[in-house]
Amino acid sequence: MATLKYSRQRESIKEFLTGRTDHPTADFVYKNMKQIYPNISLGTVYRNLSLLSDLGEIQKLSSFGGADRFDARTAPHCHFMCTRCGRVMDVFSEHIDKSLENIAADFKDGQISDYKARFFGICNECLKEESH
Repeated sequence: MATLKYSRQRESIKEFLTGRTDHPTADFVYKNMKQIYPNISLGTVYRNLSLLSDLGEIQKLSSFGGADRFDARTAPHCHFMCTRCGRVMDVFSEHIDKSLENIAADFKDGQISDYKARFFGICNECLKEESH
């Protein structure tokens, strides 16, 4: 396997994501990287996000309707999307994790190696706005 050449831009993208919990889109990452690297292209950001995802250094979140989102937290966890504002948040629950692990262990028609659980509803911020 060939050694991956170091890329300052790729490291900056990874570092940017590591400090976030809002699961930004590639366009949002691009706009922020443009402030650091004025000549960076959207294609470069997309390629680096794809590569980081393929390497398992970040997660690419698809199927939330709209653009893919990116998450630097690679440990297994679930996600919640607000159907009103589009915000994507991490969901950590030992009960959910144990239940999903048990379902995977009990599955008889194959061997489950990974799972992605996604929850949809209305976030607290939108619920607060609704009550005013």
